[in-house]
Amino acid sequence: MTKLLMPYLTGGVVPGWTAYLRAFEDAGADLIEVGLPFSDPTVDGPTIQEASDAALARGATPASILADLAADRVGIPLVASTYANLALRPGFGEALTAAGVTGLIVPDLPLDELDQLTAPGIAVSLLASPAIPDDRLAEIGRRSQGFVYAVSIMGTTGERDRLAPSAVTLAARVKQVTDLPVLIGFGISSPDQAAEAAEVADGVIVGAAVMRRILDGASPSDLGAFIHSLRTALMV
Repeated sequence: MTKLLMPYLTGGVVPGWTAYLRAFEDAGADLIEVGLPFSDPTVDGPTIQEASDAALARGATPASILADLAADRVGIPLVASTYANLALRPGFGEALTAAGVTGLIVPDLPLDELDQLTAPGIAVSLLASPAIPDDRLAEIGRRSQGFVYAVSIMGTTGERDRLAPSAVTLAARVKQVTDLPVLIGFGISSPDQAAEAAEVADGVIVGAAVMRRILDGASPSDLGAFIHSLRTALMV
């Protein structure tokens, strides 16, 4: 069974950034997470913070990123990720839809405040962490849409040299409370780690490892080769 692959890309990080979206699609990504840069990204580690800073320094805004997406469509689902400060603004859901975005991740939006988010037609995927109590996890399983984002560690995003054991335990717990796909993120940095995660989950989210390459100057074709290596590892 082929597992799902969702690479992450910070919107507006470099000129012509949407070329990476097409490269991801061509390399076999199933969906793409597009980060809308935010000045205080509380769950993001140094790499994605650096990418956000670079995008903001270039003048990227949520509106400009969504305009780029609307003008340069890809054929696989796009999932926006941002923080509650932006996501709770009036009209945000409609703006996502106009840009062709079909999913949303808001990592700092408490479950108790989910009803404040107005995004008709947008699948809001919720995060579950290793320390989450069983009753809270069950509610996330009920209320999540699209997929459940299983956070592999207690910490921020970033590359790591091995898959955290907590990821395995968490994925098994999440699969007990939902029929939605369970995707593991935070720290998936290599094809081997992706394959290991896919043994217990329905797919992986790869962010910092992608953005580190882009920040170091990798071209869309370079990133396509990396995404293809992940895709191959997930063909289990």
